[in-house]
Amino acid sequence: MPPMIDPSLFDQIKSKIEEDTTVRKELEQIVDELHQHVSFTQGLLSKIHSTPRSKYATLLPQVEEGIKSQVATVGKLSAFASQYPYYKYNHKWTRPLQDSLSTCLLFTWLSTHTLLTPLQLATYYSVPLNLTAQDDAFHITTEEYLLALVSIIDDLSRLAMNSVTLGDTALAVEISAFIRDLHAGFQVLNLKNDILRKRVDSIKYAVKKVEDVVYDLSLRGLIPAVGAEDEKKGE
Repeated sequence: MPPMIDPSLFDQIKSKIEEDTTVRKELEQIVDELHQHVSFTQGLLSKIHSTPRSKYATLLPQVEEGIKSQVATVGKLSAFASQYPYYKYNHKWTRPLQDSLSTCLLFTWLSTHTLLTPLQLATYYSVPLNLTAQDDAFHITTEEYLLALVSIIDDLSRLAMNSVTLGDTALAVEISAFIRDLHAGFQVLNLKNDILRKRVDSIKYAVKKVEDVVYDLSLRGLIPAVGAEDEKKGE
């Protein structure tokens, strides 16, 4: 009587389990490296809350070097992860990748007061954006970009208040206008991701907090009233 089970069946299963274990360990090592670079960069960026803008020229180049280290590690992650099914392993790196993207977005805004688009960000990291399931390779998703945006709104709302303490009321006004525009942009999105939708709902509190700061500054005459400059020109 022939065997009811192919003797090689469990050998094949064992081989697959061992391969999966090896892949996970390698991914964990790369992701841990990314996490270390992100933590270092976040530590540098945290100094903006106690650093006058006049001294950003010294701080921001250090931040940029930290981001370059992140980009190099993401490149390593992309090369390795793209050999395997994206949706099987992407949960291992999506959060540290979001954190990395947020440091890059925040650095760019602090440096140039411009917001990188998803494509510009993906290009900076030299990885694809929004690949289809058929392509099945490492990429940055729109959801990761949007979650990174929510994170910088939290950072900037805190910076707005700290900038007032440092005597830089103009920065608080600039931040208020920027995050208000971001909030308006989020309102037009029809979000399906539950985590993203909940995070976006929290933006309104950050926006209101900064608006209250700017309103208080205006009442105290610490920023020009709307139209004040035009009135002066007309005199």
